[in-house]
Amino acid sequence: MKNRLRVLRAERDWTQARLAEELGVSRQTVNAIETGKYDPALPLAFRIARLFGLTIEEIFDAGDS
Repeated sequence: MKNRLRVLRAERDWTQARLAEELGVSRQTVNAIETGKYDPALPLAFRIARLFGLTIEEIFDAGDS
């Protein structure tokens, strides 16, 4: 699944480790989400959306392609 997580994180000048700490997950989890290798479960997706003040849809794009 495509997402804007890397861009949103960079806008705040946060490392993957910092974002992981904010979300209560591992840095590896953040990396896997950013690279599209892991789609977060809804509770984590909601935490990410709340952290950035956006909707889930504004961050994640399931897309049809």
